[in-house]
Amino acid sequence: MLKSTLDPDCTGLFSSLFLDYIHSKESVKQFYKEFPNLGNFKQAIANKTFEQEKRDTLVNVLKQQYEGFEGAEVMANIQKLKQPNTFTVTTGHQLNLMTGPSYFIYKIVSTIALAEKLQKENPEYQFVPVYWMASEDHDFEEINHFYFEGKNYQWDTDQTGAVGEFVLDKSLKKLLGEMPFLPDFFKAAYTESKFLKEAVRKYVHHLFAAKGLVILDANEKALKQIFAPVIKDDLFASTANNLVKDCNSALEEAGYTTQIYPREINFFYMESGRRERLICEDGLFKTHDGKNEWTEKEMALLIEEKPENFSPNVVMRPLYQEVILPNLAYLGGPAEVAYWFQLKSVFKHYSVDYPFLLPRNFAMILSVPVQRKMEKLGLKEKELFMSIDDLRITYVKEHAGQDLELKEEKDKLATIFKTLEEKSLSMDATLGYAVRAAHKRNEKILDQVATKFRKAEEKKNTIAIRQLHEIKGTLFPKGTLQERKINFLEFYLGNPDFIQELFDTFDPLDFNFILLKENGSERNTKKSTQE
Repeated sequence: MLKSTLDPDCTGLFSSLFLDYIHSKESVKQFYKEFPNLGNFKQAIANKTFEQEKRDTLVNVLKQQYEGFEGAEVMANIQKLKQPNTFTVTTGHQLNLMTGPSYFIYKIVSTIALAEKLQKENPEYQFVPVYWMASEDHDFEEINHFYFEGKNYQWDTDQTGAVGEFVLDKSLKKLLGEMPFLPDFFKAAYTESKFLKEAVRKYVHHLFAAKGLVILDANEKALKQIFAPVIKDDLFASTANNLVKDCNSALEEAGYTTQIYPREINFFYMESGRRERLICEDGLFKTHDGKNEWTEKEMALLIEEKPENFSPNVVMRPLYQEVILPNLAYLGGPAEVAYWFQLKSVFKHYSVDYPFLLPRNFAMILSVPVQRKMEKLGLKEKELFMSIDDLRITYVKEHAGQDLELKEEKDKLATIFKTLEEKSLSMDATLGYAVRAAHKRNEKILDQVATKFRKAEEKKNTIAIRQLHEIKGTLFPKGTLQERKINFLEFYLGNPDFIQELFDTFDPLDFNFILLKENGSERNTKKSTQE
C-alpha cells in the first residue's frame, strides 16, 4: 500500500485538547509529564525502576495464563520481564467480537511498532509490547457486534457481569454459522474456548504472536493484591475523587472539556455474573443494587482477603495498569489519551510513574475503486473529510461552466444600491435605512436564484454526485469514520499481508492521519479462510 499523511487538524475529527497535545502546545503541558519523543524516552528509560517482587508476580501470572500456548517470541518476552532492564509499552481494549472495528488492529500494530523502535534506539534495554484485555468491563452492548461488508453481526445473550467471564454459549456458536467468511483461526478461537477472554487471547495471539505481543488479563488475585493499598485508600479516603475534580477544573479553566468524572469510590464489587458500583452511606459500604452491605471493618478485611472482588473504574484502571507493569508508554485513541490528562495528580499522590501518552496511528484505507473515482472527480485527499453536502456543493461550483454564486451580479447590485443610498442621503437621512433594507431583500433574491442555478447544475452532474456519495459511504460507513466501523477482515481476506503492510507504514511517533492506497493486485482474490 502507498502511504500519504494529513495533519489531523485538516480532518475535523479531533478535539482541541488532543490537537494541542500532539502539537505540544504550552496550554496542555501541565497535564502530562513528558512529551513522547525519542530524547525524552531515553532519559525516562535510564531513570525507570520497578520492584523485582512485582516483576516475579507478573511473570508467574503470565506463565499461568499462557499454559498450553506456543510462540517462542511471546514466551521469551514473558521471561524478559523478570529482568530489571526490561520495560513494557501497553495498549488496552475491550474484548470485541472478531476484534470489532479495525482500529483495534491499528492500536496493537502501533504498540508493537513503538516497542521495536525503542529497542532499535536503546539496544541495552528490552521492550515488550503488551495488550491489556479489558476482561472486567461489563458494557457488553459495546462489544457484542462487528460490521462486515455492510452487515452488522451481533451476539445476543442474557449473561451479565464482567464480559471476560461470559460463556461462549449456543447463541454465539449459532452466530458463527452465519459467517462463512470467517478465517479458521477465528472459528477455532471461539469454538475451542469456554470463556470470551480465552477466545480473544487465542485470536490476538494468532495474529501477533510472531511479533512477541504479550496479552495480559489483569483480573487476577495475585495482581490485585499488589493494588490492595490503593483500593483501601480509595474506599476509605476518597482521595482520587478530589484530585480528579481539581484537575477537571484546571482543564476547564484552560478551555478544554473533560470526559471522565470521578466518584467517591472508584471501584466496582465483582463476583460471578455481577459487577456493581460501590457506594458508602451512613457509615456502611454497599453495592449500588443494594444486595451487599459491609461495615468498615468487614470491608477492610474483604480487601485484604479477596482483592480480586474489586474492579477499578475508568479513573483507577490506568493507575492499576502502571502499578503492576514496568510500563513506559500507553497508546490509545484520542479520547483515551485525553482522559489520562485528568489523572496526573492521582499518579503523583500514589507515587506511581506517569507514562508517556501516545495516540495510536489513525488510518484510512483507500481501495482501488475509491482511488479511481477520486482521480476521475479530481478529488483531493483532504476533501474526503468534508461533509457530503459541502463536498457536493464545492464540486458543482468548481466544475460549473459559469459563476453559480452570481458574484458579478451581486457586485453590480451593490454598486446600484450604493448610488441609491448616496442619493437618498441628499433628500432625507432616514431613507438610507430603507435603501439598505431593499439591498438585503434583493441580495436574498439573488441567493435564491443562485441556489436554483446550482441545483440545475447538480442535475447535469448526477453521475459525479452519485460517485461522491459512494466515496463517502465507503470511507465513512453509516456516517462513521471507516476505522471506527468496519472490521479489518474487509482488507485482510483479500490481502493476507495487510497487517504486515501496516507495520511497514505505521510510525508510532508520527501523529499525522495516515491514508493507505491499495494496489490493484491486493484484492484480486478473496479467501473465505486464512490459516
